[in-house]
Amino acid sequence: MRILITNDDGIAAPGLKTLHAIAKQLAGGTGEVWTVAPAFEQSGVGHCISYTHPMMISKLDTRRYAAEGSPADCVLAGVHDVMGDAPPDLILSGVNRGNNSAENALYSGTLGGAMEGALQGIPSIALSQYFGPANAVSADPFEAALVHGADTVRRILDATPQDTADYRLFYNVNFPPVPAADVKGTRLSAQGRRPGVLFSTEPHEAPSGRRFVWIKGGNQQVPTARGTDAAVNLDGYISITPMRADLTAHDVMDSLGALNA
Repeated sequence: MRILITNDDGIAAPGLKTLHAIAKQLAGGTGEVWTVAPAFEQSGVGHCISYTHPMMISKLDTRRYAAEGSPADCVLAGVHDVMGDAPPDLILSGVNRGNNSAENALYSGTLGGAMEGALQGIPSIALSQYFGPANAVSADPFEAALVHGADTVRRILDATPQDTADYRLFYNVNFPPVPAADVKGTRLSAQGRRPGVLFSTEPHEAPSGRRFVWIKGGNQQVPTARGTDAAVNLDGYISITPMRADLTAHDVMDSLGALNA
């Protein structure tokens, strides 16, 4: 198996090292793991692509490249340039530093990389490690992902039906904020919404008098509705959420029929 890995935390991120270890288990002795990751952190860029300017890409080592672009850019570069002679069989994005459950999924560059992989017709999975009091200050906060990652990916690949839809499936996987030994299992989970949790801004004034704002996240320990992603993560389970890039609100199409005129 030929696997392309990327992330949004950058080429030097510890989560990418964890992902490489997961990918090596999956590829086996005869497979290959290729890395094309952002040269600098790209958290929160979503599915952004560098459409209006070129990006530099540098070979750092055998099958290891850094690109001055977003995770989606890295997937495009990996599929069409770096691995252009033989595209990957699987794309993995992560392991993100922090969860991409609930509303976080909408902003995530980690998911942006997996989404682009799906648009290219390649099986793609985003992996993220939830942080909390039980693991954030441990010797390896990515331990749950490292121990359970390869098996989770194998189970997803084995269970995924043949998919010929215009917008292919990709998956959002979040490992719970607990040590690996305390992971209770996996749960197929819909994307939830943390009640009352929003991104916001915090203003600051520079010594020069200029005004700046920091973007702030909300409380990540707030559970979503029962059975949805962040709720099962906080209960100790790995969440697996199947997704598509189709943004249509299919649930209201019939009720909005009066708009056809």
